[in-house]
Amino acid sequence: MMAKAAELFDLSGKVAVVTGASSGLGVVFAEALAAAGADLVLAARREDALANTRNLVEALGRRALVHRTDVTDPQQCQALVEAAMEKFGHIDVLVNNAGVATAVPAAREAPEEFLAVMDINLNATYWMAQSCARVMQPGSSIINVTSIVGYTTIALPQAAYASSKAAVVGLTRDLAAQWSGRKGIRVTGLAPGFMAVGMSRENEKAEAQAHRIALGRFGSARDLAGPIIFLASEASAYVTGSVLMVDGGVLTA
Repeated sequence: MMAKAAELFDLSGKVAVVTGASSGLGVVFAEALAAAGADLVLAARREDALANTRNLVEALGRRALVHRTDVTDPQQCQALVEAAMEKFGHIDVLVNNAGVATAVPAAREAPEEFLAVMDINLNATYWMAQSCARVMQPGSSIINVTSIVGYTTIALPQAAYASSKAAVVGLTRDLAAQWSGRKGIRVTGLAPGFMAVGMSRENEKAEAQAHRIALGRFGSARDLAGPIIFLASEASAYVTGSVLMVDGGVLTA
């Protein structure tokens, strides 16, 4: 018998890890998952900045564990997972959200600048996925946050950012191929477009690209809540290896 629609999206009893949870999209994702019933493990480099996110989660009646983590360090990723397991006993969802965007002309970008972006956007995504996959049970979900900039340009010199986000798409596909059948862990991607929250909120060049949005407006926190719950829940039980575009139709142009 088919489950009721509400049951498919219910995350009650689940534990979700969200990286980069101190600001921007990380706060949106954490609050949305808590609203759907999940307890949260909140990770960021600035532990004090996670207090607001924790308050939002607890206001929804869910539990929250705050853990200072530099996700570019594999050992700290592992420590985060161990802390989560000690408190909750299981991890069911990972949202690989931590990231950074830069805009440096390619002819002037220093090697260390390029590598720093790749380190947090790509390498850290891999380290967190590895650490969580070691303890996740069948039915778990890993969601890698990429970007439409991995597919198109937005009139900014973003070689490092675009490369890293395109690489996350490839990583997502490969991990899905490795883990979906053997481990029962689904691996998907979420690609936000021009949003009124997060990095593009303060980007004047992004504003200049608004004409490319088929829906005629920037995305909101509400526009991301449904997609993240979908990918984290049983509603997407037959979805793996693909990237969900939440871009208002930018890529239709």
